[in-house]
Amino acid sequence: MCEEQSLNDYITEQCALIDAALDRLLPAEDKRPETIHKAMRYSMFAGGKRMRPVLCLAAAEACGGLAVNALVPACAVEMMHTYSLIHDDLPAMDNDDLRRGKPTSHKAFGEGVAILAGDALLTEAFAVIAQADDTERYTVRDYVKELAATGGSTMLIGGQILDLEGEHKQLSEPEVRAVYEGKTAALLTTALRFGAMSANATEAQLEAITDFGYNLGLAFQVIDDILDLTASTEKLGKTAGKDVNAQKSTCPALIGMDGARSEAKCRTQAALDALMIFPEERRTRLVELANYLLNREY
Repeated sequence: MCEEQSLNDYITEQCALIDAALDRLLPAEDKRPETIHKAMRYSMFAGGKRMRPVLCLAAAEACGGLAVNALVPACAVEMMHTYSLIHDDLPAMDNDDLRRGKPTSHKAFGEGVAILAGDALLTEAFAVIAQADDTERYTVRDYVKELAATGGSTMLIGGQILDLEGEHKQLSEPEVRAVYEGKTAALLTTALRFGAMSANATEAQLEAITDFGYNLGLAFQVIDDILDLTASTEKLGKTAGKDVNAQKSTCPALIGMDGARSEAKCRTQAALDALMIFPEERRTRLVELANYLLNREY
């Protein structure tokens, strides 16, 4: 990696690797039955930021590994993430017509196909993670168990349940944090852990990457909630103001905009502090990505 390569160029380069791997790993669009494969690919290639897989590759590099060795688990995480977005946008959930600036899956293909496309991507995520390479410390079994736990009832789905149940209610700060931990921080942390595992990370390195991911995930969701209030639908690529309309308890709603910005900065700093065990030249990209996510506009 060229030391002078800009962060934007780095992200572009990594996204190209990720998209090529996703294209290879997903069923072809013309494979029968075509409708489901078109729907799966429609959402997978709708123009997302690919932050979770990019973080996965950067974590591998921080732990002394190669990005290419983290591509399979990175793609599995992105498939699970995209499935969750398809289902989250459904009328029974957040009921959104836009995702990544395009009509949501159920608007493009109908609710039935959207549900099945999400189901198929979730299933495909496990078919993909089963192709991960063993290292001295971590096996395919470790990857599969972790992905299952992350996507299960106490993490990703648990966070979504708490989010649904919290609508039109006044949640406490610990309750809001529990939502954030489940629906956002869990999968983001797993993406980073998978990158570290692909590099045969030591126990201390994996713990540091985990701490980084947890705090970064909380900061990420706080910024999302701020942007829901301050950015336009065109900028976000999804409908702005959804949290207010659903009367959700969010960090900005509980502690105000200034308090939320301060919380995001504190969580980002805690994430950066966790990286101090890594040599400076190896942690650079994770540091840059953390600051990029803190200051993003969409």
